[in-house]
Amino acid sequence: MQTLETEIIVPAPPPEPPAPWSDAKATRRALYPRAFAGLFLRDLHVLRREKIPFLIRVCMNPLLFLFVFTYIMPHMSGGAAINPTAAMAGGNFSTVLLPGLMAVAIMFSGIAAVALPLAQEFGITREIDDRVMCPLPVAAVALEKICFSAVQSMIAAAIVFPLAYFVPATPVYAHVLNWPFLILILVLASLTAGALGLTIGTTVKPQQISLIFGTVVMPITFLGCVYYPWARLDKIPWLQHLVLINPIVYMSEGLRAALTPELEHMDPRIVVVMLTFFFLLLSTAGIRGFLRRVIS
Repeated sequence: MQTLETEIIVPAPPPEPPAPWSDAKATRRALYPRAFAGLFLRDLHVLRREKIPFLIRVCMNPLLFLFVFTYIMPHMSGGAAINPTAAMAGGNFSTVLLPGLMAVAIMFSGIAAVALPLAQEFGITREIDDRVMCPLPVAAVALEKICFSAVQSMIAAAIVFPLAYFVPATPVYAHVLNWPFLILILVLASLTAGALGLTIGTTVKPQQISLIFGTVVMPITFLGCVYYPWARLDKIPWLQHLVLINPIVYMSEGLRAALTPELEHMDPRIVVVMLTFFFLLLSTAGIRGFLRRVIS
C-alpha cells in the first residue's frame, strides 16, 4: 500500500509597498547635514592648499596702513599734524584703529571669499553646476558659501589682531570685558560680510566684478567708521546719519565696544540688532540672486 504525499505550496508574501513619499523626503533631508559638511570640508581643503595667497591678501592692506600711519608718522616730526585723524584721537589713534582694521579685514575677506570665486564659477566654464549637483537644495549651497566665507573672515580678524597690536609705535590699549559679546560680534560681522559677498557676486556680471572694489568696497570702507568713532561725526550730522546704511559701521563700532570699551562707541544693543538685520537682508538678496543665476 503506497502512501500519497501531498506537497503544500506556501504562496510567497506580497512585496512590501514602497515607502511613502514623506518618508523618502525625510530620509533625503537626513542626508543634508552630511552633504553640507562634505561641501564645507572640500572648500576647507582648497583653502589649505592656497593658504599663502590667503595670508598675503589678508595681511597686506592692514600691514601697510599700520606701518605708515602708526609707525612711520609717530617717528616723524609733527606726525600728528601730518595725520589729522591721529591728532583728533590724540595718543589713542592706534587703539581706535585696532577694531576698525579688524572690521576691514572681515569685510574684505568675506567679499573676496564669495564674490571673486562666483565670478569664475558663473563664467564660461559654469563650474557652479558641479556644486549644485550635490544632494542639497540650491539655497543650501549658497548658504554654505556664506558660512565658509565667515570662517575665513574670522581667521582674517585673528591674523590682523597681532599686527594691529604690535606694529604701532604707540601702545595699543585693548581689553575684553565680555567675551561672549566679542564672539557674537565676530560671528555676525563675518556672516554679514559673506552675505554681502554673495549679493555682489550674484548681482554683478563676472566681467564687472573688479569695478566693485573701486565703486562699492572702498567707499563703504572709508565711510565705515574704521579710522574714527561714529560719535565723532556729530560735527557733520547729515553724514553721521547717512553712514548708518553702511554695515561696516556696525562691525567697527561693535568691535570697538568689545575690544576698547573705554573709547566712544555705539550702543552694543543697536549694533547686534543692525548686524542681524543686514545679515538677514543681504542673505535673502544673495540667495535669491544665486537661485536666479543658477537656473538661468
